[in-house]
Amino acid sequence: MTLQQLKYVLAISATGSMNKAAEQLYVSQPSLTSSVQELEKETGIKIFNRSGRGVTLTNDGAEFIQYARQVVGQFDVLAEKYISKGNVKKKFGVSTQHYSFAVKAFVEMVKEFDTAEYEFAVRETKTAEVISDVAGMRSEIGIIYLNDFNRKSMTKLLHSNGLEFHTLTKCSPFVYLWKGHPLAKEKKITFEQLADYPCLSFEQGDNSTFYLAEEILSTSDYQRTIKANDRATMLNLMIGLNGYTLCSGIICEELNGSDYIAVPFEDDSDDAMEIGYITLKNVILSEMAEIYIEEIKKYLNI
Repeated sequence: MTLQQLKYVLAISATGSMNKAAEQLYVSQPSLTSSVQELEKETGIKIFNRSGRGVTLTNDGAEFIQYARQVVGQFDVLAEKYISKGNVKKKFGVSTQHYSFAVKAFVEMVKEFDTAEYEFAVRETKTAEVISDVAGMRSEIGIIYLNDFNRKSMTKLLHSNGLEFHTLTKCSPFVYLWKGHPLAKEKKITFEQLADYPCLSFEQGDNSTFYLAEEILSTSDYQRTIKANDRATMLNLMIGLNGYTLCSGIICEELNGSDYIAVPFEDDSDDAMEIGYITLKNVILSEMAEIYIEEIKKYLNI
């Protein structure tokens, strides 16, 4: 098994075509096919299903591709640090639950580099996709939270994907709402006070579990709930419907605007949020990743 073979299967998977991958890689199609067949013979698995419509990954192939991305990704990090010296366009991606501070830190990190020489990506997305992105090296860093309710299940999920969690900060829950909300001037807000207002939560997909929810108390009996799939929509719903969400209280006015506030949530469970970042186990972080993490810590004052 060679690094070149791994790059071949990644290109084939990305394009869905032997011919397109061959053109992209500047190799002949027969040579590419032969190399993949040798790899399949060596590993003892069938990586691709081939048909007139192109190629698709088998179940074994989908698992193999995950590991291939990790190996090639780590090679690229090493090459960037010790070999390329700026000759190759470097890539860095972050996947995160919907945290404005994570985006703010990303902005500050990007300012440190020439965007003509780098490819950057930030993805605010579902919890399962944050985990999948980092496991498959689509993103180098993922931002999520743990608490007493989801910790056991999430830790097991991270472990099965070869990931580890690094704590950034722990915080008590807050109610996030707009300044014109009837409860906005309260010093603390109880669950009972929220009964007449819709609870806003980020959509996690039809097959998701409570453990993947971004909001704490995801199993509570909310009388009114509305789901959204992006932060801008949720902010609009807060104003239009007097909606609210439960959050960490770490907000960025520069990105969200000054029309919203976080009021301490009074709850008997005393369930703290532990916010952190996930990486592949034993990974060598790129320069961009290290600066990004430092920007988060700077913003959180840790």
